[in-house]
Amino acid sequence: MSQLFIIAGEVSGDTHASGVIRELKALRPDSRFSGLGGPRMVEAGGQGIEDWLADAAVLGLWEVLKNYGYFRRKFAETLARIRAQKPDAVVLVDYPGFNLRVAKALRRAKYAGKIIYYISPQVWAWKKGRIKTMAKVLDLMICIFPFEKELYEASGLHTEFGGHPMVDRMASFRKKWSREPKLVGWFPGSRTHEVRRIFPIMLEASRAILLAVPDARFAVSAANEALASEMREMMDRAGMPEARRWIETGAAYDLMQRAEVGAVASGTATLEAACFSLPYVLVYRVNPLTYAVGKRVVSIDRLGIVNILAGRDVVKELIQHDLEAPRLAQEMADLLLDEARRKALVADLQSVVSTLGQSGAYHRTASLIASCLES
Repeated sequence: MSQLFIIAGEVSGDTHASGVIRELKALRPDSRFSGLGGPRMVEAGGQGIEDWLADAAVLGLWEVLKNYGYFRRKFAETLARIRAQKPDAVVLVDYPGFNLRVAKALRRAKYAGKIIYYISPQVWAWKKGRIKTMAKVLDLMICIFPFEKELYEASGLHTEFGGHPMVDRMASFRKKWSREPKLVGWFPGSRTHEVRRIFPIMLEASRAILLAVPDARFAVSAANEALASEMREMMDRAGMPEARRWIETGAAYDLMQRAEVGAVASGTATLEAACFSLPYVLVYRVNPLTYAVGKRVVSIDRLGIVNILAGRDVVKELIQHDLEAPRLAQEMADLLLDEARRKALVADLQSVVSTLGQSGAYHRTASLIASCLES
């Protein structure tokens, strides 16, 4: 019987870890699970997993500092649980701020089991120096992007590419729709601060697009009703009450498959759009101070994961000062009017998505973990 202690601290980690737990149970029915995660992990792995997601999934430096006492206590509790249970392996799922500290503390404490990291933190973007530290404390890294394998293995860390779970997930949402001619899909993000900075620019660009493409139509993806309500207020303030009908709440994947072109806020949605072969422009704008700090910390030339995977500019990136309504309108109008450019972009997107592996990422990941336990 194998005992695994699994730690995830965000909604995405809870989702991915639960998928791996189910596959591990199929491969090794005698496996037992404990750890920290969310409701999906509890459902998949049982009551040995504590649902701490409401407290763990905080965003931003200030939120972390406000909850410092809680995280310090949870860190000590977690180490004590692992010492008491002596699991065969500790599986750390993303969430690097907490999980990398756990890995280092376990090695200092001479923990005898395997330490496995699933969904590698994006240290290649901001702290490459951490890779050497990770190589000293981890037994196995399972990554979801193909280029990460070579990067981590160069440090001596045993690394395997498990495939990207999004391949399976997006396949379940795919529909046999034809794209609607001249339909522009706006995807301003799923967080309030993103929508407030990006959506007004999209509204202004819509007016300019209509001058170049009079029969253009628009649809806006709202992550929830609260954001949809805020978008309606923005439309009213912009003198565009008729635009209220553009909003489609909770239907982003449908819109990605119907729109002829789109503008997508930087984040997971850009890879989702690529999976649906949507010709799009990547957009993003943040607080100027946040951007200035980020530029000093991040060590990559491109923001979009599609461009990072391709090693070149596949999708146009309009970031910060480059994201202005006239520039966005021009890019979108050009995409609408240039069929050859759209087809070339679709081919490039499909080529990039093909590098993410075939379906069955959770099964491959579970198999890698089982092999590590047996080694």
